[in-house]
Amino acid sequence: MGTGNYEPPPVGMPDVEILGRDRSGQAEAFDAIGDRYDEAFPHKEGQLAAGGWLAASLPAGARVLDLGCGTGLPTARQLTASGLRVTGVDLSPGMLARARTNVPQARFVQGDIADLADLADLADLVDVLDTPGDTTGATTGGAADGGAPSAPGLFSGATAFFALLMLPRSEIPATLAAIHDRLEPGGLLALSMVEADLDDVPIPFLGNTIRVSGYLRDELRQIVTDAGFEVIKEESYAYAPASVEVPPEEQIFLHCRRVLPTRLT
Repeated sequence: MGTGNYEPPPVGMPDVEILGRDRSGQAEAFDAIGDRYDEAFPHKEGQLAAGGWLAASLPAGARVLDLGCGTGLPTARQLTASGLRVTGVDLSPGMLARARTNVPQARFVQGDIADLADLADLADLVDVLDTPGDTTGATTGGAADGGAPSAPGLFSGATAFFALLMLPRSEIPATLAAIHDRLEPGGLLALSMVEADLDDVPIPFLGNTIRVSGYLRDELRQIVTDAGFEVIKEESYAYAPASVEVPPEEQIFLHCRRVLPTRLT
């Protein structure tokens, strides 16, 4: 997808820091893992394909939310290179520091994706981009309606690649509903999970311990649908990480569209 006349925001613009509920153990684990994450998962064909679908489906300058953005690789970099304006959210300060270096064209926010509905400053961060002299955001950004203007504080698209698996199952439906309500009508979501029947289980991961959840694919489709999304496409990949510390896994990718009215008050 071409970038048209879109110009990326100035490098070095201040980021907004948001801290949500206490999930410090997860954040500390990923702070410690750092660059080892990208080394363990060097080939992300499914993630790149899903990011490519999102980029090809949105006009240049559209606003995209990258949830669980990690180091910014590959997704934030892929989307900004396609001319999209990206706001990444992650719990780990260490991962965000790497993301800011890897993708200076994007903006990054520290926060818990389970608190997405309460992040009022996130909308402020988006809306400040649409200054009177800047028409790249407000006048190009519709997700699925032929380029209609983006609504204030809303995003045309979102990604959640392996972000939901860091939450207990009890928090995932509400988090999906909050993602839905951060999207404009017809907004698009690309998400992925590891197929597994797990709920908030501690596992060893690259020398640390993290807690993870998962669903079997039919269950995943159902909770996504229940949150107000239409599942447009499903793909799965058998993935073997480069590190012997991480077992092979079946990755599920869903391409989704928001179909229900917003529930934000």
